[in-house]
Amino acid sequence: MSKADSATIQAEIAARIGTDIKRAEVALIARKTNALKPFDITVPQYAALMTLYHSPGSSSAQVARACMVTAQTMNTVFKNLESKGLIVRTPSSVHQKVLVTELTRSGRALLMKADKVARTIEGELADEFSADERAALHSLLERAIKNLSR
Repeated sequence: MSKADSATIQAEIAARIGTDIKRAEVALIARKTNALKPFDITVPQYAALMTLYHSPGSSSAQVARACMVTAQTMNTVFKNLESKGLIVRTPSSVHQKVLVTELTRSGRALLMKADKVARTIEGELADEFSADERAALHSLLERAIKNLSR
């Protein structure tokens, strides 16, 4: 591929709105990934812990939906969290094949520390915008999601 071809491709990619959205997402995840390293958890693990904090007793499938990942991915996340002693899974009293999941005491303590760091990153991002800009950004992204979900 020539330099001219490469430049044309790069210009085409850069002109697409999806590229901007993806770049913002990648940058946010990269910041959170680095910030969560001292806690020995990944961003998906953090998201799962946060979901379980707010919805204790959820199944893997429920947490997967809330975290916007596949059930298979969440199963792997849960296995890793369980091996670290951050969650406990027990059979449901309603459905024998369903495991309900809750944070352990150490899982809750780690989440509280990790959440302070994650909130700081999101706060720094939010501070880049005025209140009106944040509201407009939220509205624009909601409109994009609605359009793409049709």
